[in-house]
Amino acid sequence: MSSLRTTPFKAALDDEKGIALVTVMLIMVIMAVIGIAAITVTSLENRMAGFQRSGEAAATAAESCIGTGVNLIQQTIDQGQVPAQFLSTQPTNPGPVPSLAQQTLLTNEIMGQSDNNPDDPSTAATANMILTVGAFTVNGDIDRLYAKPKSGSAMQFASGYEGMAGGAAGGGVDILYRITCVTSNSTTGTTSQMSAVYACTATGESCQRKI
Repeated sequence: MSSLRTTPFKAALDDEKGIALVTVMLIMVIMAVIGIAAITVTSLENRMAGFQRSGEAAATAAESCIGTGVNLIQQTIDQGQVPAQFLSTQPTNPGPVPSLAQQTLLTNEIMGQSDNNPDDPSTAATANMILTVGAFTVNGDIDRLYAKPKSGSAMQFASGYEGMAGGAAGGGVDILYRITCVTSNSTTGTTSQMSAVYACTATGESCQRKI
């Protein structure tokens, strides 16, 4: 009789052991899922931070290229041609302009003999400038867009040719240039493009950014 009385009790204990095992397994599965999710989120955040740093570095490299382009435009206007020190063939401190042929083409673009030239800065073969900034290779393109009277000045009428500045009677002329720079990092595959429009004159004033 005693054995018959204890059997239901033992069965209940066995049932509780089974429930405890299932509960522990569920908790372990939930903890594993939470752990995997945490690792995934952390990895994603690290990757996003890396992309942000790469993007900022690419933008900085492009800004450096644009600054070089502005300097190149102003000195070319002042001297009537791309200065020799900007050529990459210089024995010391090579410049960003890749060849003598590109020097001639760029001079024509800046001085107005070749407005809105369709050259492509994304390829080294047609880039006006090639720079190395940190881990980035930067190709730059300079395009002369058009010329217009300076803001607040009167239009010149019946005046002789007085150079790119347009003469004192008209208050001067702004020549607008677009500088486009494309950065690339072959190691990370990061690329970035930045464009800016500057108004320049031949009166000794520095170029002013418009866009």
